[in-house]
Amino acid sequence: MNNLVKRTITGIVFVLLIVGSIIADRHLFSLLFVFITAMGLWEFYTLVEKAGISPNKFAGLMAGIFLFASNAMIALNIAPREIQMGNFVLIFLIFLFELYRKLPNPFTNIAFTLFGILYVAVPFSLLNFFPNPVFLPGVYNHKLLLGFFFLIWINETGAFLVGTAIGRRRLFERVSPKKTWEGFFGGGVLSIITAVILARFYTQIMTVDWVIIAVIVVICSTYGDLFESMFKRSINAKDSGTILPGHGGILDRFDGVIMAAPFVFVYLTLFY
Repeated sequence: MNNLVKRTITGIVFVLLIVGSIIADRHLFSLLFVFITAMGLWEFYTLVEKAGISPNKFAGLMAGIFLFASNAMIALNIAPREIQMGNFVLIFLIFLFELYRKLPNPFTNIAFTLFGILYVAVPFSLLNFFPNPVFLPGVYNHKLLLGFFFLIWINETGAFLVGTAIGRRRLFERVSPKKTWEGFFGGGVLSIITAVILARFYTQIMTVDWVIIAVIVVICSTYGDLFESMFKRSINAKDSGTILPGHGGILDRFDGVIMAAPFVFVYLTLFY
């Protein structure tokens, strides 16, 4: 089975899982993504270890999972906001744990442990609030979250297809030689068209808002891809993992989501 077939099958299964969890039950989405958060953190820490750094995997995983779970429970209205206090405790326990590990470069280890939480767990945690960005009780607009993922996928697919077909001018050759300006604009145009279509069916926000979100997604997800490529190049890794045949790892598949989610969350919170 060649790589394109693997990539296609994996992509279809992946999309069905995410779309199904969003539509079927809001609890299912959180359960799926707490697993994805844990896998993403594990991948990140494993990659960092290849560079000779020793992040505290256990402490980072516990803090990242709790960060996601606490935000999910708040978004689902099954826990008070005071549960967030636990995040401060777990974050600062990482400093204390490092005292007893007796490893070289302790502050580098702490920095990369914390960076994994910031890079992986925080963006995924924010996805819990997309269906209700203004925190109204009893509200769950799954179409906002679904629309966000549609835009991410259309942009990535459009950029890949257009870049493969007619891509000539390199977008950022030092970091990602395969990315082209043609692919970037191809994905952007398809994303904006998709945003206009979404606005006809997903009327929770106006057309102009969907278009702005599409522009945010195109720019930020591209930078997310470039950042992850830069990170992998710095440690001589081809993929972040192998859990997704044809796609690599969790970080490979979600690099665009990771960078775009915080910016879209801020936009929805301010202008919803």
